Amino acid sequence: MAEGKKLVIVESPTKMKSIQGYLGDGYEVLSSVGHIRDLADKKDIPADKKQAYGKYSIDVDNGFDPYYVESDRGRKTVAELKRALKGADELLLATDEDREGEAIAWHLLETLKPKVPVKRMVFHEITKDAIQAAVQNTRELDLALVDAQETRRILDRLYGWDVSPVLWFKVQQGTSAGRVQSAATRMVVERERERMAFVSASYWDIETQAMKDAESFAARLARVDGAGLARGTDFDDRGQLKKAVVVLDEEAARELAAAIEAAAEASVSAVEAKPGTRSPRAPFTTSTLQQEAGRKLSMSAKHAMSVAQRLYEKGFITYMRTDSTALSTQAVQAAREQAVAMYGEKAVPLNPRTYASKSKNAQEAHEAIRPSGDTFRTPASVASELDRDELRLYDLIWKRTMASQMSDAKYETTTVTLAVDAGGRRAEFTASGTVYTFKGFLEAYEEGKDEKRGDADKADDQALPALAVGDVLRLKDVEPKGHSTSPKPRYTEASLVKALEEKGIGRPSTFASIIDVILNRGYVTKRGQALIPSWLAFSVVRLLEQHFADLVDYDFTAALEDDLDAIARGEQKREDWLKQFYFGSEEQVGLRNIVDNLGEIDARALNSTPIGDVATLRFGKYGPYLEVANAEEPDGEPRRVNIPEDLAPDELTPVKAQELIDAPVAGDRVLGENPANGKLVIVKDGRFGPYVQEADPPAAEEVDEATGEIVEAPEPEPAPKKRGAKKEAAPKPRTASLFKSMSVDTIDLETALRLLELPRVVGVDPESGAEITAQNGRYGPYLKKGTDSRTLQSEQQIFDITLDEALAVYAQPKYGSRGASSALKEFENDPVSEKPIKVKDGRFGPYVTDGVTNVTIPRGQTPDDITYEIAVQMLADKRAKGPAPKRATRKATKKAPAKK
Repeated sequence: MAEGKKLVIVESPTKMKSIQGYLGDGYEVLSSVGHIRDLADKKDIPADKKQAYGKYSIDVDNGFDPYYVESDRGRKTVAELKRALKGADELLLATDEDREGEAIAWHLLETLKPKVPVKRMVFHEITKDAIQAAVQNTRELDLALVDAQETRRILDRLYGWDVSPVLWFKVQQGTSAGRVQSAATRMVVERERERMAFVSASYWDIETQAMKDAESFAARLARVDGAGLARGTDFDDRGQLKKAVVVLDEEAARELAAAIEAAAEASVSAVEAKPGTRSPRAPFTTSTLQQEAGRKLSMSAKHAMSVAQRLYEKGFITYMRTDSTALSTQAVQAAREQAVAMYGEKAVPLNPRTYASKSKNAQEAHEAIRPSGDTFRTPASVASELDRDELRLYDLIWKRTMASQMSDAKYETTTVTLAVDAGGRRAEFTASGTVYTFKGFLEAYEEGKDEKRGDADKADDQALPALAVGDVLRLKDVEPKGHSTSPKPRYTEASLVKALEEKGIGRPSTFASIIDVILNRGYVTKRGQALIPSWLAFSVVRLLEQHFADLVDYDFTAALEDDLDAIARGEQKREDWLKQFYFGSEEQVGLRNIVDNLGEIDARALNSTPIGDVATLRFGKYGPYLEVANAEEPDGEPRRVNIPEDLAPDELTPVKAQELIDAPVAGDRVLGENPANGKLVIVKDGRFGPYVQEADPPAAEEVDEATGEIVEAPEPEPAPKKRGAKKEAAPKPRTASLFKSMSVDTIDLETALRLLELPRVVGVDPESGAEITAQNGRYGPYLKKGTDSRTLQSEQQIFDITLDEALAVYAQPKYGSRGASSALKEFENDPVSEKPIKVKDGRFGPYVTDGVTNVTIPRGQTPDDITYEIAVQMLADKRAKGPAPKRATRKATKKAPAKK
């Protein structure tokens, strides 16, 4: 680094290039690539520190002092930063302005120990004006924010490392508990419990088409003889009525419909018109952006944040981790000017709109999420610079920001009541129509909505003809309709984010990671957009509710967040708060007291759920199953019944359980005889999926011709054992798994024989002379030539691919057969290897590579989630680990006899 330059350290390598360009030659911009150090693992604690820090890497008896270590990547980064710092005359710490960013800046300061002046540089957008202004308006490091982040990190370590081991022993190895993820899992489980306990109620109504001249509109029966007709919202979750209304059954509905159809006309008894206004929503916060991206773009919270991060780092939007709904003066002006230019003078109100932020967090001092700069770029003008998802999300942010400064929408809703004399009974229908007299902000944007109960009872909006009391209308298509009440809808990512925010659990910047964790842990799966808890989640939540009730209490969890905010504002001391949380006080028990006094935990009861009187669902080592008393042997081992993987907990009703119990056991069906060796071919359904297997045919029975009796064959003489000779293992029967497209019920002998012959020899490579085989593996169908494997597109290709086709696959670049290009994404050069980084699709899934180091993208992440910063960090972490150690071959050891 040239003498006299100022060193600027940012978090992300992606920001470096842009910021360097804005600051010029007098500055050098480098990246920390996120955190450079963290709490140590147990193995990394020196021997002389073990006694104090050994359990958590935290000395709980001395002010909760944490023991930090630099990661291998962090050490390399620090060495590079120290070299750059030697020639600098000033250090500017330019990490993000939130708790995490402030903590990263503090760790850098603690590790680098600079001897030059240090300033904290913060900015909310990466534009030339913002960066140059940030250099001129630096501040001191905010140690209260650092304390809040450190407290949160220590809190999560104490919680996870004390509670998770209980789950390992009582539920399943590999499970974990987290301060926020446990509360989120409980919310999803509680919603499923509500659905399981729900009792549906049925009700009927009548719909018709009312005609005035050539115009028609839909109307729905609302009252019979002055009494209101039942709707879904009139029933509780037990199927009981909450108020006095008329409930029509099918017979009554059809009789009344017939009488209305016979009358054939209705008179208008009332017309009511009401004006109304709708105001725009506030600009996006982190939470509302995640919700709306889920509703409108079907993006997961994690993916939405990843795309927003890229938009921020490229300079298109302001900082995307914020609870603030406020806009700067320049942003308000930009939004108003753009609205006027596009929709006219009336598109904006006389005075700019202001939105009060609900958050009082010290970390959220910046703006709402909006397009960057003092003039907003339209989506069309930036389309060539953004990828598909970036453009879709930018379009959403741009529209929401502009709409937030636009005028109210004005409308008029007209409700008409139609009276019918139905054979002596008075039937009243209603219909509503809304007409917008001024669209206002709706010209630009309308917020999406989550599914709610009662939506089915709401009539679709429609246009009504001009009507007056006394008008007589013809009726046609009189149709009785049956309905059933429905339980609360399952959470989606969008609605769970909303619920977490409403309960004060976690912070919007953590919602994406919370949902990602509960998905990756197997506590929750997705069906479409719906989040469905697994039976594993039921067991985990039951244990936490019974033995760690305070820790999964929503109010308690939210109070922890409020306390962290108080620490961030400097209103509470970190050490005092941690003492109370861990050791307890008059107000709370304390984590250590809870863990030390757990008492006996009945793991069997914990992992059991009665399904009516029919069976008991148990969660075992290999997952959930039904346990049923054995009717033939009441005192014997109970029968186990597998549960379909795609069956949601609320769908396992007593009726469904009985259906599974009564279903014929799939598998163990003899398909026929293998003509090549005379063995029987049997299809079976095992714990790990269906498969076919060869078996010896039963021995032929010898019959005495004189008596007709079956003659038992004599036991064969055992061969004399040679001293020291090992017992020969019985040859294992040939087996082969069924393809995903096959079923135990439909597979035939010919197909089974083809499976048993796998791997199939496709032919010989004329160049190398190596044999090419086609086979099926854990990760799907593939070709194999020596040690070179190539993925096939379908299982059927295993049987069908020819030698020429196989050679054509091998002629393509490695993994290139999946697409025109073997790279799904390409980035700039890696800062270490100085080679371009690519995201590729391989046999074992997508991975990141710089041509030297390969690292698989973790489960739960997609190539779309990988940014340059993430890719650099993944490669650095993989390099730091070094090559995977070879597995040592285990020698069999003779077990000692069991003690009597």
